[in-house]
Amino acid sequence: MYAVFKTGGKQYRARQGERLRIEKIDAGEGDAVEFDQVLLVGEGSSVTVGKPLVDGGRVQATVRAQAKGDKVSVIKFKRRKNYLRMKGHRQHYTEIEVTGIVGA
Repeated sequence: MYAVFKTGGKQYRARQGERLRIEKIDAGEGDAVEFDQVLLVGEGSSVTVGKPLVDGGRVQATVRAQAKGDKVSVIKFKRRKNYLRMKGHRQHYTEIEVTGIVGA
């Protein structure tokens, strides 16, 4: 069974036992978290689609890590004007492991 849930302004497809990198949430490593904004639950021909959310749908997970992503370079440059600005950015993320999917 899989589910599509929403968190941090993005949608994620999850299966039980799968590890996902989601936008940073306030939870410590090893904490259990639950996502209740489930948009779709099902497998094969028995798929439940919410309008807009599935009633009683939940995705349960455990936080595995709080970390930063790879560095992304941001460069502003104007030719022949002696103008160059370089910045780096590392996005924070939370790695979770899906432990259960509850659907209607």
